[in-house]
Amino acid sequence: MTADHRIQGISTAELAAQHGTPLYVYDADLLRDQYRTLREVLHPAVEIFYSLKANPNVAICAELRKLGSGAEVSSLVELATARRAGVDDARIIFLGPGKSREELAEALSEDGCTVVCESFGELDLCEELAREHALSPRVMLRVNPAFEVRGAGLSMGGKPRQFGMDEEQLLAVDEPAARWPSLRIVGVHAYMGTRILSEDTVVRNTEGILELAERISSRLGFPLDVVDIGGGLGVAYFDNESDLDPKSLTQRLNPVVETFHARRPGTRVIMELGRYLTAPAGTYVMRVRYTKTSRGERFAITDGGTHHHMAAVGIGSFVKRNFPATALGRSADTETEPWNVCGPLCTPGDTLLKKASLPDLRPGDLIAIERSGAYGPSASPVFFLSHGHPAEVLVADGRAHLVRRRDTLDDLLGKQVPVDPES
Repeated sequence: MTADHRIQGISTAELAAQHGTPLYVYDADLLRDQYRTLREVLHPAVEIFYSLKANPNVAICAELRKLGSGAEVSSLVELATARRAGVDDARIIFLGPGKSREELAEALSEDGCTVVCESFGELDLCEELAREHALSPRVMLRVNPAFEVRGAGLSMGGKPRQFGMDEEQLLAVDEPAARWPSLRIVGVHAYMGTRILSEDTVVRNTEGILELAERISSRLGFPLDVVDIGGGLGVAYFDNESDLDPKSLTQRLNPVVETFHARRPGTRVIMELGRYLTAPAGTYVMRVRYTKTSRGERFAITDGGTHHHMAAVGIGSFVKRNFPATALGRSADTETEPWNVCGPLCTPGDTLLKKASLPDLRPGDLIAIERSGAYGPSASPVFFLSHGHPAEVLVADGRAHLVRRRDTLDDLLGKQVPVDPES
């Protein structure tokens, strides 16, 4: 990022002046490029589904839907978001270990999306709802495989987990059609981990999941209409990390898919992608309010912080490293010094950058944290100290669009109900 940082010709500093800080800015060109670069080399039998948990903004989802993406949702609001973005229910899967009765009833409605069931209790509830409404909904089985593949930043399979049903438990089920007669079991879902930067890990995950899906469908006697191989493709945030090379990845992955597709040409294969698609397209912009020194260390206190960008402090990781960041409006050859960049929260954990190399910061300076398009506000305590959501801007086709306004005092207090002492 240069001192005069621009997104499609629009100055980031001007966007900050217009919309205030802290501010998320998304570059639609980078979003589209990230999708298209993979889509062009990925086996045509593999469908890309966008995981809304990474960034649930309806404008982001709509951009990806236009490119051909389906949607993976995990709440009633995410389901409504995908629909508002124009995604057809036939291209939506609904997963998550703790779906409510209300969520399942909506997802299982006539011509609804496909529900990924994660426990036997959830299958029983789906059967109950299907009978109650005289439906025959499509469901998939989420499996917690017995195998584990190392190489994920956050492992989500192969161990005791809240996600999915253990492989050995599923294989022991007798006569599923008799136990859940109203449900159409059509496929298998498995997700081994996230933040994966190893092509070898992605390939081995896919091989294991495809083999497992065939084995389970054969044992339980349901048609294998679809297999969700998860995904978990990561992006490089830190020093000594490298982005996945789509060509190198697909040169090894596509033959695995082709072998499966040749055996089962009618089976859909789904890959879920969230962080991989949106992270590179986002920038979090915050303004320095105060600077100080404390026992020999420099501190910049900003209006942004972990209440908007918890992912930048290593959520889910024991190692805390800095996201790529820069100070706007400074010459690229300006001498740098180590700075701790902190937010306004009353906790020492509100440190977005620790001893980051930045120029001599002053109040009013803008700091931009790059690769911030995934797991920003959606994975952060936005209501800590009652700050609320920041504004979000999408730059598309050379124009800046406000796609989420900043929370106001009325937004934050309007839903609270004071107690009437006379009632």
